[in-house]
Amino acid sequence: MAQLLSNAYEKMKGGEIPTTTKPDYKTRKGQTMRANAWFGDKDVRIIDTAVPTVTEPKDAIVRVTGTTVCGSDLHLYHKEIFELRPGDILGHEFCGIVDEVGPECNLKVGQRVVASFQIACGQCEYCKKGLSSMCDTTNDSKLMNDLYGHRFAGLFGYAHFTGGFAGGQAEYVRVPFGDVNLLPLPDDVPDEKGLYLSDVLCTSYHACKEANIQNGQVVGIWGAGPIGLLCTAWSKIMGASRVIVIDNVPDRLKRAEQFLGAETINFDEKDPVNTIHEICPGGLDAAIDCAAFRYTKTMLHKVERAVGLETDSSEVVNEMIKLVKKFGYIVLIADYTGYTNHFNIGAVMEKGIRFIGGGQAPVQKYWKEILTKYIQTGKLDNAFKTILTHRLEFEEIPKVYKHFDAKQHGIIKAFIQTRFSGPPDPILPTLSSLPDV
Repeated sequence: MAQLLSNAYEKMKGGEIPTTTKPDYKTRKGQTMRANAWFGDKDVRIIDTAVPTVTEPKDAIVRVTGTTVCGSDLHLYHKEIFELRPGDILGHEFCGIVDEVGPECNLKVGQRVVASFQIACGQCEYCKKGLSSMCDTTNDSKLMNDLYGHRFAGLFGYAHFTGGFAGGQAEYVRVPFGDVNLLPLPDDVPDEKGLYLSDVLCTSYHACKEANIQNGQVVGIWGAGPIGLLCTAWSKIMGASRVIVIDNVPDRLKRAEQFLGAETINFDEKDPVNTIHEICPGGLDAAIDCAAFRYTKTMLHKVERAVGLETDSSEVVNEMIKLVKKFGYIVLIADYTGYTNHFNIGAVMEKGIRFIGGGQAPVQKYWKEILTKYIQTGKLDNAFKTILTHRLEFEEIPKVYKHFDAKQHGIIKAFIQTRFSGPPDPILPTLSSLPDV
């Protein structure tokens, strides 16, 4: 369904979809690198491609020492995001070593850094307000402007709908506005921890901040993937007395209970609305959607998505609307792309619900605080043990997509090493391998 909508919309707006991607950066003559690229529905491949070099004065080139696959990458894997082109290099979370800088970039060659998944200029109205993910400068997608009325910031490795930037599942990445979009990592923070400042730590923290979580409150989390588990951890840190996690993957629910002290509901076994009304009669103070539009439950929404009558399901949202208290908070931090049916808008108005689209997280607003207050102090060690399940070789990325999508082999968050990576941190997973696809 999403593929049909994507193709139809792109043709309507500008003709046939290109079958190849022309790099928008200069390359180092004669040098190649390994990268993970998209070629179609459920078709990602490790390829040899040119190594990028500095194009603009503020650029930095990062030699990647750690990358990963995000749950939102699965939308690309299924061609559910507009303007994907065969050959696009994927991945928006990466860390590494500065390898080259432009004349106006103040970073030093050899510095260890982590990249923000969203690309900010640092100078526009939104960047100056600390809302870097809404940068006016770095995304030129006319299609996004037509669909949403405005464009948000460019993203690494997330289709031409978000600027067409080559991603971080590669051995080298060109980072525009390097001073803004790269954070130096101190020596006491290993790559296995620093990498996740790129997205998931900041995204989950942003969601909980938007949910206005206070001491003693009850919070519901839909989805126990990396973001959901980290939202559970942040909710506890922010003082929530109870956190209820809803998912249908037993291993993930067990982790939420064992490592984070959450209560859990397997929605394959119990109805979340009835169950939460029973165990929490007053309702939830806040609810956070970490599941996204792909997860339909009823046949009605399955059919409507299949035939293109909606892009996104409203089922999770409607559960939250029924369960959140009057004047409570709902935050969508999971990805939604377009239109939904059967949305209970009347209840949102009549209950006075604070219904918040979390947006792409403004990473630069939070990453220094999280680094110094929570990573370096050890306050997130338990959260890292909860989400980090694998350390894998770069060449295994296509297998990660396959098994992560199928929720197999306990994959929640993998640290993917490159030929430039250092030795593993002793307290985190050792190198392993996934079964062949």
